[in-house]
Amino acid sequence: MTDAVGSIDKPDADDESAESKKPRKGGKRGKKGPLGRLALFYRQIVAELRKVVWPTRSQLTTYTTVVIVFVVVMIGLVTVIDYGFQQAIKYVFG
Repeated sequence: MTDAVGSIDKPDADDESAESKKPRKGGKRGKKGPLGRLALFYRQIVAELRKVVWPTRSQLTTYTTVVIVFVVVMIGLVTVIDYGFQQAIKYVFG
């Protein structure tokens, strides 16, 4: 049976040649000392931070305002529910 990649029953010719080659060492993931790995880690962090789309000042202000308003509303809601439970407990247990 054949699929889009090749035969299921027989290995591809590329697979046989890949087995005979030695694994490649070196490059970014080669064995390095602890300082080399730390430097690589730092470079990868900087590269990822460059990809980040940072919000503008107005977006940041809007997001911060929304979060603060939401937290204040939730504090009020929890306070009202807590007060209601407190009054219910006083009514039940006297």
